[in-house]
Amino acid sequence: MTPAVIESDEVRLRLFRDDDVAGTAAGCADPLTQRFISGLPDPYTEETARWWITEGAPAAWTGGGCAYAIADPATDRLLGGVGLSQVVHYRAQAEIGYWVAPWARGRGVASAATRALAGHAFATGTARLELLTHPENTASQRVALAAGFRHEGVRRSAGPVRGGGRHDLIAWVRLADDPTGPAARLLPDLPDGRLTDGVVTLRRLGPDDVDAMYRLHTRPEVVANRVPPAPPTRAAIERRCRRAESHWLAGASADFAVLDAATGAVAGGCALVYDEPSTGQAMVGYSLLPEARGRGLATRTVRLLAGWAFGVGLARLWAGTRPENLASRRVLEKVGFRREGLTRGRLPGPDDTRVDSVLYGLLATDLPAAR
Repeated sequence: MTPAVIESDEVRLRLFRDDDVAGTAAGCADPLTQRFISGLPDPYTEETARWWITEGAPAAWTGGGCAYAIADPATDRLLGGVGLSQVVHYRAQAEIGYWVAPWARGRGVASAATRALAGHAFATGTARLELLTHPENTASQRVALAAGFRHEGVRRSAGPVRGGGRHDLIAWVRLADDPTGPAARLLPDLPDGRLTDGVVTLRRLGPDDVDAMYRLHTRPEVVANRVPPAPPTRAAIERRCRRAESHWLAGASADFAVLDAATGAVAGGCALVYDEPSTGQAMVGYSLLPEARGRGLATRTVRLLAGWAFGVGLARLWAGTRPENLASRRVLEKVGFRREGLTRGRLPGPDDTRVDSVLYGLLATDLPAAR
């Protein structure tokens, strides 16, 4: 039996009441809630909220799930909603979802509610819980991690878009026998949000970097070293910048903007792609805008990136470059990378050709000697 109230130190989960109408309407009409929760009526009015409280929420219980109001344990004020749906009894699994009102965000309410409901679900026979997030809803992805859910993959076109179309959903999963506490991350956040040596600064790539990244990645000399060697569309760069944090949280890659530390201007970009978590190996890539070249910034960038990567537990970095790209090869060698071989025809080239790649490797023990 699912109780009418689930108490925790941080939140209270209780049934919705008639006096929650105004708060439910305000929370569900909020633009952020509307953007990331599919299927919410727009506009979301007090009449809609009243229907949810009297019919929608009770129907969730009738269907084998549940729908709780999240309330402040001290005042009982409405903070949001959380529930279970898509229950598959023979698999002992369900999907957990939530929303948090604007006045309650930034306080860990969603994480606390998710932990509380997940704990009760596991204690009463549920074996597997899924939490699905929009690829750009990084706040919700952080909730999933904080509540012990692990990144499991991408469900392609699983979410409908209001007005037509579909979008992917990221699946986060927690099992009944998973360890308690937050899920371990392969790629933690940067200390103080950035890395710097006083000359260059690295920070996570973001939506404000689209113009600079599009200018960088459409330069002919940068395109020549892309895989494949074709210029990206602006839409592709926008998507990369918007989803950089999501890829970081999933442990897939760490995408950086490179800044001139003195001026704060974007000087280029670099990335660490965690291609082999099982062996602790990741790939490094980098490029600079023309006005930032010839000043040693690329070497400083790669050295900063490598130091951080080894500091968070990676064991080996590798990079590949075309044989004729002498500038890039010099950067790698200055940092301490060692040439490990030539892979013939490894990369796609122009006009259906294949091009060779010189492979370099770096171990944590190589860095001190390079410095």
